[in-house]
Amino acid sequence: MFSRHHRKAKLLFALADVVLVALAFAVAYQLRYWLPLERNFYLLAPIKGLLLGACALLWPAIGYWLQVYERLDSAHTAKILRDSFRQSFYGVVGVVLIEFLFRLDLSRVFIGLLAVLSWMLLCLFRLNAGHLVGWIRRKYGVEHFVLLVGTGERAQHLGRALERSADYGFRLIGYLAAYDTASPERLGTYPVFPPGRLPSLLERHVVDEVIFAVEQDRLASLEEMMLLCDEDGVRTRVAVDFFPHVNSEIYLDRLDTTPLLTFAAAPHDEIRLLAKRVMDVMLAAAALLLLAPALAAVALLIRVNSPGPAIFRQVRCGLNGRRFTFYKFRSMVANAEELKRAVAHLNEKDIAFKIANDPRLTGLGRYLRRFSIDELPQLWNVLRGDMSLVGPRPAVPEEVERYQRWQRRRLRMRPGLTCLWVIEGRDRLDFETWMRKDMEYIDNWSLALDWKIMLRTIPRVLSGRGAN
Repeated sequence: MFSRHHRKAKLLFALADVVLVALAFAVAYQLRYWLPLERNFYLLAPIKGLLLGACALLWPAIGYWLQVYERLDSAHTAKILRDSFRQSFYGVVGVVLIEFLFRLDLSRVFIGLLAVLSWMLLCLFRLNAGHLVGWIRRKYGVEHFVLLVGTGERAQHLGRALERSADYGFRLIGYLAAYDTASPERLGTYPVFPPGRLPSLLERHVVDEVIFAVEQDRLASLEEMMLLCDEDGVRTRVAVDFFPHVNSEIYLDRLDTTPLLTFAAAPHDEIRLLAKRVMDVMLAAAALLLLAPALAAVALLIRVNSPGPAIFRQVRCGLNGRRFTFYKFRSMVANAEELKRAVAHLNEKDIAFKIANDPRLTGLGRYLRRFSIDELPQLWNVLRGDMSLVGPRPAVPEEVERYQRWQRRRLRMRPGLTCLWVIEGRDRLDFETWMRKDMEYIDNWSLALDWKIMLRTIPRVLSGRGAN
């Protein structure tokens, strides 16, 4: 499915969830009301409205958080059943939390019915969504007809992708040979038209868009075809998978009047990145205000426990390699950097410098490290914009100089207080896994993923597991 259609489908699935959970709520409420149980169940209109509104917000929000809508159009039955169950389970947990916060007295049978009915309705809709959308398109004549220019493997690959999107109304008209050379008359069940047929195809057939899928060096020779489509007002697309190993997201931008084909190997959506930055500032400022007395007490304990400053400063690499001063509570002796060479033989990582039970740690420092209390001054780095709450951990310049080429891509995201590998093992993971987890975060970044990492970091840090 085209990305813009995918975004539209995500919105429609979310709206469908609102309707379905409202229906599940109404049916669960009526069933519980009618059930001849010992205790009668009835909700006043304001309470009922509050719960219904909360459900209508919770289920889509959880769906986005779990990234359910990202894979609904291509998910297998087992994944749909699993994702729908998780969404309904977390939604009901949210309802129970609301009951606790507002001191409501809800029937456990009603809550159970809501969970089961919402799961069943979500599964029923999602398992038949493709057929339903296709039926609506056929019923109201909104099928989308596509002509592919090219007959090579690239064009045939796109043709197969369009076939898989048939339930969503996409129809492949056929293939148009790009050159006046011998071409097959058919590819599968689809006709192959000669290049001279393009004007008549545009005049006599419904063509919603034309996709050019040819070799890079042949694009210039197809300018006349593109101009013809442009004059006819037909939308055209050009397959630009000339660099098959490039992981970047590709989009068109413009500088003045010059169009630029852009390859972005890291998140580039300015609106979502701005939302991330706003979230960073608000949460970091709130945390610094709330924790100020505790931070002052920790600083005092460090000064009393061992000679030297309470705050350790170090130069680290930030976004795109920018250098910044990194702050943390001092957990080692004051001359730890001078002693680094003497303990280098104990290092357990390939590039990063990590030692389990580092002899340079102070008695207090061991506890600060174990529960990541030493990292709290980095909230100031977050507030300044050097760091984010979530992102790859900032490295020292000497480490960055030893990175392999592919590992340098982690610098394309603002470094963070916590990251994916922190919640999946912390210091117990090897350096290679750190790097791959950072790439996984960058490639799958979303605001929902940030929240998921932050929420999972809290119990991981409080347990003290995996920290050196």
